[in-house]
Amino acid sequence: MLAPEQRITTGCCWGSSAALARPSRGRRAPRDGGRRATAGAGRWTAPSTGERRGGMGVARRGETIPRTGREPSAPRGPSRRLPSAPLPRRLGGGRGGARASAKRHRFQPRTEVHLRPFIDRIRSLATFAALSALSALSTLIASSGCKRDGEASAAATLAPDAPIPAEIPRETRLSIGDPTVQKQLQLSGDIDRLPFRVDWQNISGGPQTIEAFRAGVLDAGAVGDTPPIHATFTGVDVKILTVQVREKPIYELATAPGAQVASIGDLRGKKIAYSPGQAQGALVLRVLKKAGLSQKDVTLVQLGSTEFKEALTSRQVDVAPLAGVTLMRYLNEYRAEGASSIAHGVRDNLGFLHVRAEALKDAHKAAALYDYAKWRARAQLWAYAHPEAWIEAYYVKDQGLSAKEGRFLIEAAGKPQVPRDWSEAIALTQETADLLAEASGQKRFEARTIFDLRFQTIGAEVAGAAEGAGPTDRPATADRSTP
Repeated sequence: MLAPEQRITTGCCWGSSAALARPSRGRRAPRDGGRRATAGAGRWTAPSTGERRGGMGVARRGETIPRTGREPSAPRGPSRRLPSAPLPRRLGGGRGGARASAKRHRFQPRTEVHLRPFIDRIRSLATFAALSALSALSTLIASSGCKRDGEASAAATLAPDAPIPAEIPRETRLSIGDPTVQKQLQLSGDIDRLPFRVDWQNISGGPQTIEAFRAGVLDAGAVGDTPPIHATFTGVDVKILTVQVREKPIYELATAPGAQVASIGDLRGKKIAYSPGQAQGALVLRVLKKAGLSQKDVTLVQLGSTEFKEALTSRQVDVAPLAGVTLMRYLNEYRAEGASSIAHGVRDNLGFLHVRAEALKDAHKAAALYDYAKWRARAQLWAYAHPEAWIEAYYVKDQGLSAKEGRFLIEAAGKPQVPRDWSEAIALTQETADLLAEASGQKRFEARTIFDLRFQTIGAEVAGAAEGAGPTDRPATADRSTP
């Protein structure tokens, strides 16, 4: 639509808004086959036969020519007629012909109606109305208690100190990142007996688990002793549900060839691989404290834990904490060049299953997590009681290790310990949290607040009941389960 200042005064036919300009009295319109006469003040002007209908008209002084997509001076070529009004064959053609033509072709302002915006607008309104109706219907269904097949009914909100419910609706679904225990449950045959649904996630380690918690896509994950502390520092509310203690330390301090490190007292002035937020990073700080050193006495090189071995081989660092097969392979490859490892002398044998605190507010999920803690402890004990089956199925076929490397890992871990009392674990976690808070400038917090003591005795009860149990027997404390 034209703006007010662009209001047209010439229309689809050639003439003024009142009538076509009249020729001087006594003169007839030129019979020139439609050729334009010489324009002059008060003179009539005929259109060129090549002008398109609805094109540029002849305006009187002071009138405005509407914009039609081409400049007035542009050459006019042949064009098709528009169907809205017939093009006059000829103006004039006898006495009074011009006046008759003017009456027949009085100015008719042409309004171009663009339907597409209106159609799009109507469709948008229809879509919005449909979505609004669907939303209202969903709300009505939810409020009436209806649910889809396989979807759990809405659970009550559970207070942090409320007893864990015994009932677990079969439709309850958990998202869990616990790859090793997942494999143990599969091999033992217990995975199909879980009384709830599990979406298994291939997520392990602190950074991945914390990010998944933050995104709300994970309910529980297996980690070392440091990630729950780091999560709390970064504002992620987590709770520890299970505590495992290894018989033997997890890490050793591997040294680069030629580093000349025989004990932790030799660490002064050395370059040490350091991974903030992971168990290896906390271990380095505890070792420095035990050796009477500060961070200023060494050079901490920040790396991801997966880069430690390469950093040692390239002499980027002098010392790095390594564990398991990584340590074994490093020593086998570089011992001849002078590589070695030393004991660090501090506790590093804690492992946790921690969860998003939000998941425990859901009564159904809380009940399922309580039950999962039982099956998890049982699966770990099964793997220890069946070392050859576990080595062949997991370390060899799943992880691609040799049977020798698998046996090394089992012997290095020892028998899993599940304490009935978490006091020692809480004290060690508090010590680590204080050390990390001091090193990073974070605010100190009470470590006991991230342990959910409602789950404290589960592991010990399962371990005690499983002493004489067969590989597929149900844990004695699984009376809350409903497979």
